Amino acid sequence: MSFRNRLTLFFVVIVIVPMIAVALVLFRLIADSETGKSDAGVAEAARTAEGLYRLDASGARARSAIQSVAADAALATALGKNDFTAAQRRASMLVATGGITRLQITRGSQVVADAGDQNAIAPITRDLIAVDKTPLGRLYLSVHDAKGYASLVHRVAGSRDAPVHTVVASGKRLLASSLPGAPPGLPNRANVTIGGRSYRAASITAFGFVGEPLQVSVLSPRSSTTSAIARSRLVAGGVLVGFFALAFAFALLVSRSLQQQIASFLEAARRLGTGDFATRVPVTGRDEFAALGEQFNRMSQQLEARLEELRQQRARLERSLQRIGETFASNLDRDALLGIVLRTAVDGVAASAGRASVRQSVGEPLREAARVGDVSVMRAALEAAEREALRTGGPTDEYADSVHALAHPLAASDGGTSVVGLISVARANRPFDAAEIELFDYLARQAGVSVENVGLHEQVQRQAVTDDLTGLFNHRRFNEVLEAEIERSRRFAQPVGLVMLDLDDFKQINDTRGHQQGDQVLRDVAALLREYSREIDAPARYGGEELALILPQTDLEGAYQLAERLREGIETHEITMLDGQGALRVTASIGVAAFPDSATDAAHLVAVADAALYNAKRAGKNKTVRAQ
Repeated sequence: MSFRNRLTLFFVVIVIVPMIAVALVLFRLIADSETGKSDAGVAEAARTAEGLYRLDASGARARSAIQSVAADAALATALGKNDFTAAQRRASMLVATGGITRLQITRGSQVVADAGDQNAIAPITRDLIAVDKTPLGRLYLSVHDAKGYASLVHRVAGSRDAPVHTVVASGKRLLASSLPGAPPGLPNRANVTIGGRSYRAASITAFGFVGEPLQVSVLSPRSSTTSAIARSRLVAGGVLVGFFALAFAFALLVSRSLQQQIASFLEAARRLGTGDFATRVPVTGRDEFAALGEQFNRMSQQLEARLEELRQQRARLERSLQRIGETFASNLDRDALLGIVLRTAVDGVAASAGRASVRQSVGEPLREAARVGDVSVMRAALEAAEREALRTGGPTDEYADSVHALAHPLAASDGGTSVVGLISVARANRPFDAAEIELFDYLARQAGVSVENVGLHEQVQRQAVTDDLTGLFNHRRFNEVLEAEIERSRRFAQPVGLVMLDLDDFKQINDTRGHQQGDQVLRDVAALLREYSREIDAPARYGGEELALILPQTDLEGAYQLAERLREGIETHEITMLDGQGALRVTASIGVAAFPDSATDAAHLVAVADAALYNAKRAGKNKTVRAQ
């Protein structure tokens, strides 16, 4: 292959191929970035919709209306006499005169009165209790309808450049929609087509009237995302084309210059080959080719110059070894890293054998992690050096049975006295000189920093999946484990149980006892959750005072039995008061579900378990309810 062809190939490999790869990656990153922005916007709109829904359910108007209804003597009298017909008439009158959209009264699972617009949403609830403390029923009251809520979300969550549409549905019944033609029951985090246009949809499940779970879906047009991707790709393509043109021109200029210089060197080499030693290679400039020409002209120099060159090569080798040592601090595989350190140290100081030991944490014994050469014939010297290094906490040089050994403890970079590992090397019949000892000490210090970095990395990995307060898995790790267990269940046809637990009246503990006492309650309950779990189970903090437990290879009945034991354990557990004034007891409401009996995927499993939990809340708390 000619020199010109080699330069062409070099240009293709170094410039064109990387540019194509960069273009592909850049275009993909642009698409992912714009799509991610779109998804984030839809998710933010969904959170806004959820916040507006909660605000509607807890607003001053709703609170005032429910207080007025709860205090209505005629309604209380009708309910107290179990005259549900009179209660229905009074409820209708209250709806007609009290600015109420819908009013519903339940007793247990029975609806005893229901008046108003069936499209009402965001109910506020309250227990109705007679003067003699007799429970009269559960009151659900709403002052908002679905159409007004959909319009409000459309105005608040969207903008002219990024409009947001809202669809409110109860099962397959469409309550309201700001987008004509939109069907109920839209999927979550999915692309949908309505009226020939593509939208990105995100959905939330909201609390409605009894027996009426609501789905609120927000939709954002995807046309703006496609346009943004096209614009960004056009700009990136223009930059890459400009860079290619510049690189091509520069490569052409360099190629011609190199060919001229190579031709002059070739002519000089031909003359030297014929015996014309008076020929001198032309030297122009101060670049690498000029240096090569000078080397041609210095081939007859004295041996001292050659020896000086060898000394320079040795210095370069030492610097290279030092650079290798500096790279050790970035390696995250503890045993492999110590193996590299040990081999480098054995080669660098011309040792015959060596070994490296490490401990996982302070207080644990050292274990051998790497070995080079036959250490058995040098064991006495190595052990003597290692004992002395551990005793003094510093580097040592020992001699035994005609063997010289070096040992160095691996300590943390903060200057502490704790030893995380130990490295030692040995050779027979020849002691180590000062330069070799200095190089060995340098490598050992770098290895200590590296081992410390490994520990920090492992700590960060643990923290990334652990809730700081409870020590349980965090929400992100919970989702990862649940998805993995669902996939394993599909593959091996084994059930997966899920327990969702929410502490009853936890807000009251925070309000009356303080948040520190509330944190202690969470820690105690989390400890109970771990105690009742198996090694293969995955306890997690789902959010706030809500905890969860993933139960691999457990069906619905098995999950229910464990949840009941856990609920009873929480109920009987005494939590020490932080002020020392006695103990505190709490209860929990628990929802239980299982895959595939109760759900079709991970998100569905969480939803049905959460629904069962809220059924337990509505049933009087401190209960365990199976998913329906």
